[in-house]
Amino acid sequence: MDVGKTRAYGKLILFGEHFVVYKAPALVGAVSSYTDCKFEHLDEPGLEVVDNRPAVPNYKVKKRAEGEEAIGLTLSHLGVDHTKRGIRLTFGGDLCAVSGIGASAAQVVSLARAVNEAESKNLSEEEINAAGYEGEKGYHGTPSGIDNTASTYGGLLRFQRTDGDPIFEKKQFPSPIRIVYATTGITASTTEVVGDVRAKKQADETWFSSMLDEYNKIVAEAEQTINAGDLERLGQLMDQNHTLLQKLTVSCKELDDLVLAAREAGAIGAKMTGTGRGGLCIALTPTPEIQCKVASALEKLAPQVWKTTFA
Repeated sequence: MDVGKTRAYGKLILFGEHFVVYKAPALVGAVSSYTDCKFEHLDEPGLEVVDNRPAVPNYKVKKRAEGEEAIGLTLSHLGVDHTKRGIRLTFGGDLCAVSGIGASAAQVVSLARAVNEAESKNLSEEEINAAGYEGEKGYHGTPSGIDNTASTYGGLLRFQRTDGDPIFEKKQFPSPIRIVYATTGITASTTEVVGDVRAKKQADETWFSSMLDEYNKIVAEAEQTINAGDLERLGQLMDQNHTLLQKLTVSCKELDDLVLAAREAGAIGAKMTGTGRGGLCIALTPTPEIQCKVASALEKLAPQVWKTTFA
């Protein structure tokens, strides 16, 4: 099989962490790094998983049980029964598995593509995305769908959950959006953090509603800003979104330190991205020179730092 056809991309959320679960719109960009999957049939029944993805320390250990469930859900959704005919799955690619980058979605979307290739199912992109969503339930319990959608389609997207199928729209910025992202080295459980936010919402609906209203104003302006190509204002709105996530209690000292360091080094906006309480910081850098400067500053604090571009 052509493993190149199984590629699924990582993602970074610009706006929408946690609020997207409650049907607020989100803006997300796919990164160029990917996960791929080789699917092989075996003579004996059973499932063998070889995980060769690069990853931050302890990520695979902490996520192992969730990953096994996610793979099982994806295979079941696609009608693959390894108890009758064995399979070996080998995951690879250059996407480093770290909280916040959508590594789980990239894994299950690449698996769906691999099943499609190996068993000639002729699945549409919508069906690949649906399989990815089912797999994400193993990692996230009740996923928003944003990660698997970005992983499937790539690019810069506006995403919103509905009672039916999610709505997503491709966005285009007039010029490349240069990004630096860095890991705290802390692997958080999305299921646990999302569950904690849900508990806080249920305990004080008025408080959460005011936060949601504030977020909706930020993301609406952010979408207009992307359409207008106003990078400076986009960065200011990212800063506002980070403050809101701090109030939501999903940031942490390690993330806040990275955000401040990025801004001091010249980033025009910086925030946590993804689940929070660990994971990643994302910084908006207007020029290649500032991108390098911010990356160098973050390397003094973070175990790993990456540079990428949203197109």
